Amino acid sequence: MNSAADLAWLIPVFPLLGAIATGLGLISFNRTINRLRKPVAVLLLTSLGAAAVLSYAVLAEQLTGAAPVEHLFIWASAGSFSLPMGYVIDPLGAVMLALVTTIALLVMIYSHGYMAHDKGYVRFFTYLALFSSSMLGLIISPNLLEIYVFWELVGMCSYLLVGFWYDRDGAAHAAQKAFVVNRVGDFGLLLGILGVFWATGSFDFHGIANGLSDAIANGTVPGWAALTLCLLIFMGPMAKSAQFPLHVWLPDAMEGPTPISALIHAATMVAAGVFLVARLEPLYSQFPMVGLVIAVIGTITCFLGASIALTQMDLKKGLAYSTVSQLGYMMLAMGCGAPVAGMFHLVTHAFFKAMLFLGSGSVIHAMEDVVGHEPILAQDMRLMGGLRQKMPITAITFLIGCIAISGIPPLAGFWSKDEILGQAFTTFPLLWVVGFLTAGMTAFYMFRLYFLTFEGPFRGDDKTLQANLIAAAGKGSEDEHPHQGGVLHESPWSMTLPLAVLAVPSMLIGLLGTPWNSRFAGLLNPEEALEMAATFNWSEFLPLAGASVAISTAGISLAVLAYALHRLDLEELFANRFPVINTFLANKWYLDDINEKIFVRGSRKLAREVLEVDAKVVDGVVNLTGLLTLGSGEGLKYFETGRAQFYALIVFGGVIALVVLFGVLGSPVS
Repeated sequence: MNSAADLAWLIPVFPLLGAIATGLGLISFNRTINRLRKPVAVLLLTSLGAAAVLSYAVLAEQLTGAAPVEHLFIWASAGSFSLPMGYVIDPLGAVMLALVTTIALLVMIYSHGYMAHDKGYVRFFTYLALFSSSMLGLIISPNLLEIYVFWELVGMCSYLLVGFWYDRDGAAHAAQKAFVVNRVGDFGLLLGILGVFWATGSFDFHGIANGLSDAIANGTVPGWAALTLCLLIFMGPMAKSAQFPLHVWLPDAMEGPTPISALIHAATMVAAGVFLVARLEPLYSQFPMVGLVIAVIGTITCFLGASIALTQMDLKKGLAYSTVSQLGYMMLAMGCGAPVAGMFHLVTHAFFKAMLFLGSGSVIHAMEDVVGHEPILAQDMRLMGGLRQKMPITAITFLIGCIAISGIPPLAGFWSKDEILGQAFTTFPLLWVVGFLTAGMTAFYMFRLYFLTFEGPFRGDDKTLQANLIAAAGKGSEDEHPHQGGVLHESPWSMTLPLAVLAVPSMLIGLLGTPWNSRFAGLLNPEEALEMAATFNWSEFLPLAGASVAISTAGISLAVLAYALHRLDLEELFANRFPVINTFLANKWYLDDINEKIFVRGSRKLAREVLEVDAKVVDGVVNLTGLLTLGSGEGLKYFETGRAQFYALIVFGGVIALVVLFGVLGSPVS
């Protein structure tokens, strides 16, 4: 009897078949398929549900101690070269399979309510299934080349989903930005993959690590070249997981529908980069300098995302920069040589961040009935407030997510973030200081989001404020975006049920990673789990954990004083006293402006100059050749008389000319 691992290749195939069926239906019978919303939803939910059930079975086998399974076949061969493809199942892959299928399934259920009135409902569900299939295929890939194939499929699906509302300029531009920025990282990844194959003759993870180590020892590959190849490969995760300076696409990706924001930020695209770094741990562990670079970039990203989130008034963009910051924590763990800690934070973060994004979607869905569908109004927290009374389920689950991400025990975020900070304190104390301060900033801005959205009086019926926000954004007059006057209400069950389900792991899953008995580490790396349990010391744990909780509590208290009790005027205390810093943060460190000036405008200027060369030089040469041909043809046509005597005279003249020419060339020089 086959084990679940032997059938694991079906996990990405199930949603892929569903996406192909509905996609072909849209191409062939567009109107008919678009009317069959519920059958399509049932089909795709069933296919993804089957993948989830099989993923849980695979995880259950790994939990009982089953050995990793790898099935390969030769996809291409030439002489001594052969290229194996197939799939691999190990504890890391099993955890990711269960995580991705769970989040994707809940997001798809949620989308049934959120996208109910959208004309692209079927197309959206098809993209979701294809996106999930691509990520699942990436997880079970046994080598770098196969990962790269699914890596690009994930990027393509994100482009389709971020730009789903392609008739909106913001969505179209965001999709293009995500595509271009990820191409920069993917180009480095491709160069790195080709380089390590040249150096080792392998695409396999352990084959690359062992081969590069042997090549350095034999002197066939210089150390600097190996280091360069490792950093080139890391460029792929830098872009996918939104690390500085390639993070700029992720906040703009909020232009897509909120369900896809939840999926991208929680379990698919941004998780792919962290997952790949974890897969390459046997390679990166050989190069301390690579670990240092990864840790420094992660720390910068961590602080950057949190600092920008302090000033955001758009609910979704505040959560987006929160994701950037949390991804920085994960990369910090990877750079500290603690991939288990990084993966643990990826798992805990996936649940509470998916819940937070879906909660924001629930809020926006309700706000659109009141202020209209203009994102500037429906997503701006200055028009919210007092939603807890009208949307209790959304408010409670959002509050749970805020507590979890702030690192308050015993919720999930405390255990995973504290483990990362503990590893950083041991490995890079200076980076720990930055991560420690960021923890306080995280708690502050998350409760700022909560209080502005759910507490206090409702501000959405203030027409003057609406008009000012629209005018400030340059969107025209108030008359173009009329006040809708609807009634705030809780979202339907298809949207609140996923929130309730996600709240459970957001509270409890962190208990699987307690440092004195980490069952999560026991699954991914039993030796590390035993070492953690043997070396655990309360006298070391409590001061670090206590300091982490203390700074998070300080951040929450500041948010309560400023936004709940209104005892502090932060605009007076900070913004007016330090306008340069406030403007710097509000303008997102000016990184978007720098990219616009250097890369966007620079590339356009270069393109115009190339166009000038093409028009004046290349076209000039072509046109001159044509003119010469035309002119010579026009001149020679007069020699076409039809008289044999005239042609004989031309031949005779030519012979005389050749004789004279050769005579001159052959005469001695005096």
